Amino acid sequence: MDLELVRSATLRLRYGGTMFLIDPMLAVKHAIRPMGDSPERNPTVDLPYPIDRVLADADVVVCSHLHPDHFDDAAFGVVPRRLPIVCQPTDAETFRNAGFETIAIDSVQQIGGVEMTPTGGQHGTGPVGERMGHVMGLVFRHPGEPTLYWVGDTIMCDTVRTVIAGVQPDVIVTHSGGATVGGNTIIMDVDDTLDVARNAPDATIIAVHLEAVAHAPVTRAGLRAAADMAGITAPRLRIPADGETITLAPLPA
Repeated sequence: MDLELVRSATLRLRYGGTMFLIDPMLAVKHAIRPMGDSPERNPTVDLPYPIDRVLADADVVVCSHLHPDHFDDAAFGVVPRRLPIVCQPTDAETFRNAGFETIAIDSVQQIGGVEMTPTGGQHGTGPVGERMGHVMGLVFRHPGEPTLYWVGDTIMCDTVRTVIAGVQPDVIVTHSGGATVGGNTIIMDVDDTLDVARNAPDATIIAVHLEAVAHAPVTRAGLRAAADMAGITAPRLRIPADGETITLAPLPA
């Protein structure tokens, strides 16, 4: 598998011969309204390369949920309508109305020879978590690939622990920026990311959703320093730069 971090939560995943474009936020710097607990507009950095490069060779688009840092107006404008959108059933109508073919996933699906299983999460706690709405992660499986658990926008919670224990993934992609709304953390922060690593001692953790939206204060350097102090060093925890690709082969049986 090749996992390329574009920016924030936007990923290009080549897996089982299929290219998945995940959570495309394609706006130029500061084109999106402030979000969460920061007055700054988003994204806080530009894309590392042109949009055509982001879209190149994409076979399927995945949208975890319809927040603007996961599928923005720019994406609605430029993502080709020939590309199917994998999304939650609650978001399917929005995509259909925009002219997309949708794959509303609420159970195991085979897409391009890849088995995809949706997972839940907790996008914050209390009233803030309720306001953030439902989110989605996915488990990817293919005979020629490591098992991948893309956690999505969630804090560490029992749902995540259950997926890790049951699936025993080889690779886990975490959204680790520690974004906050009303003082409530709505995605994983440093402590949550390290908790994932402790719960999955044999997995490679890849931390993304960092240094691109203003309400997510965790930095790559801060996460790396805390992980090193906890003894969770590279290559157990990978923290890619924007535009960086991580290639991982299947683990030995």
